[in-house]
Amino acid sequence: MLPVGSPFLPVFLCVACNDLVASGRDRKPNALVQVAVIDPHKQHLVSHACTEIVEANKDPLFLTGVTFPSEYPASPETLVKLSVYDAKDKTQESVSKHFLLCMCVCSSFLGSATFSVGDLLRAKSECIFLSLSLSLFMSCFRSSDGVCTAGTVVVSRLKMGEMEEVDVDQITTDIPSQKVRLYQNSVGMGSDGKEECLFMNPVCKVYRFQTVDSKWMLVREQMEECTLSFSIPKQLLALYIQEDMSRVQDLKELGDLSPHWDNLRKEVMTRYAGIISSYQETLAEMDKINGCSFKPSCCKAQKSLEFIPINLHTQRMRVTCPKKTDAFYDIITVGAPAAHFQGFKGGGLHRLLSRYEAEKKSTAYQCIYYSPEHTAKAQEVLSIMSLLQPLITRLVDQLLQAAHEHSSPGLRDALKHLSDKTEQFVHTLKDELVKSALLALHAAQPGYVSKNQKSTPAQSQHQEPLSLKHQDTIPHHKEYDEEEWDRLWANVAKCLNCVIAMVDKLQEEDNTKQDPVPEHQLADVITSHNPGDWREQLCPLVTRLKDCVMEVVEKAKRAMTFVLLQEAACSIPQGFLLQQRRDIVFSQALAALACGFVMRLYAGMQDKGFLRQLHLVGLVAQFESLLSTYSEEFGMLEDMEVGISDLQRVMFKITEAKSDDLSDLQPLVCGRRDHFTVEVPLPKLVFHTLPEEIKEGKLLRVFPVLFNVGINEQQTIAERFGDISLQERINQKNFETLEAYYKSLSEKVPLECLPCFQTQTDIKELLETLGQNVVAKKKKNVEILWTAGTICRRLNGIRFTSCKSAKDRTSMSVTLEQCALLRDEHQLSKDFFVRALDCMRREGCRIENVQKNIKCRKYAFNMLQLMAFPKCYRPPEGTYGKVDS
Repeated sequence: MLPVGSPFLPVFLCVACNDLVASGRDRKPNALVQVAVIDPHKQHLVSHACTEIVEANKDPLFLTGVTFPSEYPASPETLVKLSVYDAKDKTQESVSKHFLLCMCVCSSFLGSATFSVGDLLRAKSECIFLSLSLSLFMSCFRSSDGVCTAGTVVVSRLKMGEMEEVDVDQITTDIPSQKVRLYQNSVGMGSDGKEECLFMNPVCKVYRFQTVDSKWMLVREQMEECTLSFSIPKQLLALYIQEDMSRVQDLKELGDLSPHWDNLRKEVMTRYAGIISSYQETLAEMDKINGCSFKPSCCKAQKSLEFIPINLHTQRMRVTCPKKTDAFYDIITVGAPAAHFQGFKGGGLHRLLSRYEAEKKSTAYQCIYYSPEHTAKAQEVLSIMSLLQPLITRLVDQLLQAAHEHSSPGLRDALKHLSDKTEQFVHTLKDELVKSALLALHAAQPGYVSKNQKSTPAQSQHQEPLSLKHQDTIPHHKEYDEEEWDRLWANVAKCLNCVIAMVDKLQEEDNTKQDPVPEHQLADVITSHNPGDWREQLCPLVTRLKDCVMEVVEKAKRAMTFVLLQEAACSIPQGFLLQQRRDIVFSQALAALACGFVMRLYAGMQDKGFLRQLHLVGLVAQFESLLSTYSEEFGMLEDMEVGISDLQRVMFKITEAKSDDLSDLQPLVCGRRDHFTVEVPLPKLVFHTLPEEIKEGKLLRVFPVLFNVGINEQQTIAERFGDISLQERINQKNFETLEAYYKSLSEKVPLECLPCFQTQTDIKELLETLGQNVVAKKKKNVEILWTAGTICRRLNGIRFTSCKSAKDRTSMSVTLEQCALLRDEHQLSKDFFVRALDCMRREGCRIENVQKNIKCRKYAFNMLQLMAFPKCYRPPEGTYGKVDS
């Protein structure tokens, strides 16, 4: 928001007309107003906005307003030209670059009027009445002669915030005997300046709608791109590359292996090298892109952009009603996370992974079969070790520093943390998988001979593939000392016990020395008290502890790397292709989630109940999908299901930014494929207002849930002749997740912390309704989506809506949800519901989204498709057609 006194002001206008004369005297005009700005320097018109069409009315009141937001400001000297038309064809584009063609081809010109923004700001009640003049196009630059009055246009300024009625002349609307009142407020609409680093290129639209008590609400839509569309995938790619390079190095460090396993290792390393090279090339291509913050739908199958989410945007609706506090409703729209470049001929991730696991289990490849649970456990052990080993080293150093300073409190604190982390370390390594993997690794080394083999070493080398045939169980070899591993990790526990005993002894001696002593012994006590003694006595013990930890880490790391080698060897090449597909889908999903989390966090910074819920339980992230379960979209939904499920591996952490510079407020991603953390920096002053648990770095959870209901003609085919079990399974599974989240929330957080809504339906009742709809055998049961969305908002959650490209079906859903919120929460008059819906779909942010994606203001529907849509998801006439989407 610009400072007071700035020559550039954010201005919102509404327009109405009186006594219009139609081009045909025997009918009333279908009026619309096109708004153009006159550039005072170049002296030419720039088409800026357009109202909706009000049919058959000589006194039209236009619900769609005109915005001059601070991002595209108007100064008091700005000249605005209003051109009123009688529309003959609803298919005309609302704002055309070819302004002259647009106003001549599909409509009759009724008249125009020109005013300056300064005229409006200086006018009483900031409302002006202008006579429409029939004149030549260029006469707007000079006084016109011989003009013919064609009616009056009324321009008034709208302000977002608390509304008050103002005494102005009433204007007749298209509803018989109904008058309009213009409202005014005192607070402008603007976003937190710190959000500028993440949200950009805003598109703003304003409306005025009538309530059931014949008052007027002001509604503002704002749609923005999010820089995380590119920054999150680029960070993920760098982490993928780093992780795979580390995996290659781990494979090299396995040491000498028998020829069979060495050949497998080389093949696996070659595959990793191919992935690393591909990812490096993709990252280099993405680094070349500057100034772009969203991927249009027409680029969804472009390889260099396959990690970028499709058409990711945020949308906020702000509602101002008389005598009430403003309300905000946020939603994130994004194309379904899916691997469009790779295609869907073989299905999506869910089907491909299931088939892959079945084939891997029955393969004749000469390797040991490890289940997905085993490989996941191996990755978990590696991840925990990589975190705990350096942490134990740092805690040991802290312990020695406290000993050097002779600080008993410091010694106790350091020892407590060291004990906790070391015990966690030991517990992780006691897993039977580590022990058995060490045995398998021993068997894979050169010269290994089983006790059952009665052959020479030369013979055993030829017979090795027979001894390592595919097995359904993890091998155990009696000739290997199985107790060695138990002794190793037990030594870590023993070393820790020795350190604890020494600290207890030192503190006991220190307490004894602090007792009063006779004066003649004081000199001896002072002489014997050397602050360095504690460190000297602890140093050998903690050094032994560090050495034991290091020895255990090296062995366990090699064992788990061998597990992953076998898993990778069994999966060549399909497993690596699936991993790439999963990386792509997850990248798109995480970018959307990070965008939604940051937006929700910024919106809730002043809400103590929300912040309490955030650190005690976490947030629900509800993804609404409109994909069909037929043809390619079936595969997209299978991709999306796995991608959304994988978001369970993500945690968020709020940190204090190094500075208030916008570059230091960018979220950062760290971790590896089995667990990622997104760090969200906040400015210092904001950070210090947070609860202590969040400031101390507590990891914050997000619970992703996905609900899908197909609504197009392909879903009709699926319901009649195909298979909708995928949709049914997804909805049932995620309903159970949502129900479990609510149960956990109600146990840990008072329900008073949740937001208040006008609709008094209890959340339990909403969950019961959702559960009933999920199991109901009803075609295109969109009530599932409506109820799930309502529950999400009632639970302080993050709302997402998706279809293939987040452009057409998504636009129908978002506008319907917004109008439903206006009806249920702000008493939108039922007579205005359809008009409001048409306004948003014809002239709102969503048609601008279509324009951004395909350079055409048409939703990609045809009449045949729309016949299959539920009625409330059909766009207004003239806004759809055959386009390349």
